[in-house]
Amino acid sequence: MKIQTTIKNLDNYKIYLQVEKSVHEFFEQNNYLKVDLPVLSPALIPESYLEIFETKFNYLGKKEKLYLTPSPEIFLKRLLVAGVGNCYYLGRAYRNSEPNSDWHNPEFTMLEFYKLGINYLEMAEEVLKLLQFISKKCHPRSSRGSSASFNHWEKFSVAQAFKKFAGIKEKELFKEKLFFNKAKEKGYNIEKTTYEDLFSQIMATEIEPNLGIRGCSTLLFDYPKQMASLAKLNEDGRTAQRCEFYINGLEIGGFCTELNDHNEQQKRFIFESEKRKKNKMIDHTIDKGFIKALKYGLPFCTGAGIGFERLVMIFANVKSIDKLKLINII
Repeated sequence: MKIQTTIKNLDNYKIYLQVEKSVHEFFEQNNYLKVDLPVLSPALIPESYLEIFETKFNYLGKKEKLYLTPSPEIFLKRLLVAGVGNCYYLGRAYRNSEPNSDWHNPEFTMLEFYKLGINYLEMAEEVLKLLQFISKKCHPRSSRGSSASFNHWEKFSVAQAFKKFAGIKEKELFKEKLFFNKAKEKGYNIEKTTYEDLFSQIMATEIEPNLGIRGCSTLLFDYPKQMASLAKLNEDGRTAQRCEFYINGLEIGGFCTELNDHNEQQKRFIFESEKRKKNKMIDHTIDKGFIKALKYGLPFCTGAGIGFERLVMIFANVKSIDKLKLINII
């Protein structure tokens, strides 16, 4: 890797700062508390769909493993349990084993916020208000104006999207055997893969390019339970209260009604941890304190996470995260 200085991105970086300022203004006006959080932790939530960075803290001849946090969730939920109320974090997060691309860097900026007393569909309206607020302050560049409109959501359930854009029926989507058979029929390699991996492949190839391209942002909701390890389940028992939103075919962020049943969360932790071991991922320490905090009582709330650079890309009308930076590590 090398370090590259790119002053030619200065105008785009100034838009980045404008969007950042607007975010702080919105949350201050709506009574969210801004919190600063660590990015190193001795333990993490086990999540089988992402890899982490591991390091060591050396002192007096002793060594302690530490991990760069892939999201601020482990700390924000502790604060919610302690009674901090509506809150938000805008800062660094880290995810390993994903190559640099136009849409992702291993070190990125995450906007994560929680609001008490609302569910995932109600949070969709809060997120829309945030996007509208930023748009009024920053004005998306004209060449993306039609597809970056935030007047309303175009809405699809995940089942509706798979049927409309991939020709996969609801019964095929939610029954793994039928799903694998359908994927094979469509030409996907189903050997040595998981439901989650196959789901993500079809999403990236057939669904996502069709989202957020018809004059407004697209909201996908009700994901299969396998794709939402920290969300409450719906009454149907097969879908979770999780949303994602897209602009110009790019996933910008998502949110879910937070699971606050500590027994269920512990079961999911064990399941995810076993999957990590099976996939030979970094065997990090599990954050048992997170479960302990849930025992005290996480209030009913919904949390949202937005990839901040991806959001700014829309307002700056650039096709790569690197176009926003003054210093790039490539």
